Amino acid sequence: MTDHINPISSLKEGHWFKLICGASFQHLPAVSSLTLAYTLAGADCIDVAADPAVIAAAQSALQVAKDLAGDAEKRGFGKKAKSPLLMVSLNDGEDPHFRKAEFNSAVCPTDCDRPCEKICPVQAIVFNGIKNDFSGVVSQKCYGCGRCLPACPYGIIYTRSYVSTPGAIAPLVMSSGVDAVEIHTKVGRLTEFKRLWQAISPWVDRLKVVSISCPDGDNLTDYLHALYDLMTPINSALIWQTDGRPMSGDIGDGTTHAAVKLAQKVLAAKLPGYVQLAGGTNSYTVAKLKAMELLRKGRLLGDSLETPRRQGEKFPPSPPPPLLPSSISGIAYGSYARVLLSPILEQLETKEVNKANVKPTVRLEEDEVLLWQAVELAYSLVSQLKSQQER
Repeated sequence: MTDHINPISSLKEGHWFKLICGASFQHLPAVSSLTLAYTLAGADCIDVAADPAVIAAAQSALQVAKDLAGDAEKRGFGKKAKSPLLMVSLNDGEDPHFRKAEFNSAVCPTDCDRPCEKICPVQAIVFNGIKNDFSGVVSQKCYGCGRCLPACPYGIIYTRSYVSTPGAIAPLVMSSGVDAVEIHTKVGRLTEFKRLWQAISPWVDRLKVVSISCPDGDNLTDYLHALYDLMTPINSALIWQTDGRPMSGDIGDGTTHAAVKLAQKVLAAKLPGYVQLAGGTNSYTVAKLKAMELLRKGRLLGDSLETPRRQGEKFPPSPPPPLLPSSISGIAYGSYARVLLSPILEQLETKEVNKANVKPTVRLEEDEVLLWQAVELAYSLVSQLKSQQER
């Protein structure tokens, strides 16, 4: 049985599990259900959109999880844990995580097979939905994966992006219960990052974790070092999130390769902080990391980190910089984690519709059978990583 512990300890010991609800995912019932299920399964961090309503939904689910922690323990999902950290995602420029698909359904040809509807992983595209006569993209559900764009045979689907406004960020960072922030950036956006960092820096010391998410690019190592120099000194735990192949973990096992490859590149950069995978992570990721001996296997930070003494060297090598990661400290799961629970989420939505009558939102905790089915599904993913601490 997995022993859930303090989230920061999980990060230090190499079995940090983060759930990514989606930086632009604002479907409140799903955010609440995902947060509840993965919290009871032992997640260390819940990452949500920087939206007050979304934050409130996650906070409410975290409180419900506290009340159900004893039941989860009795059912074998682990010992009572401290509540996971609540993280909000911000961006310093255009980013695929911060966009929504849109199209005018009135111009769709009536004989179209609607491949966009079939390919959407969260059923955000509907035509004459059962709750109303709406057709198009349900904005709250869309998280910007972009799979519908090439699927549309007429090319009428487009995306609308948005960027975090520095002046609006401080209240979100200061929201009660927000423990961490994640900043999405790209190589070459140092000026934009600095502007965003200056907006939140007065409150950074109140945060337990600051995460930097950056895809690969030319001169990546130099860029990340520049970011670190800009942020220091920093008292919060610092995570480098390697966004290998964004929002693709549910497509197939092969998507995890990009995340692992990028993680190796960041590890080689010897940046102070912790390295955590994202982008293409799925049920294959832990097995891949084990095979490559990239998981820390429960070692405390600093154990066995010194390089071997070279032949003829008279003095031991200098100790590594503080928080120098020797291996992967954790994994974040987004699209795969959400799709894994999609059968449960769909059943909850079905319960809301009774023929022509629409019922109020059915909360996951109100259906005991579906609740523990959801936790069991979530635990099947969380336990893959958490089992590392028992080694």
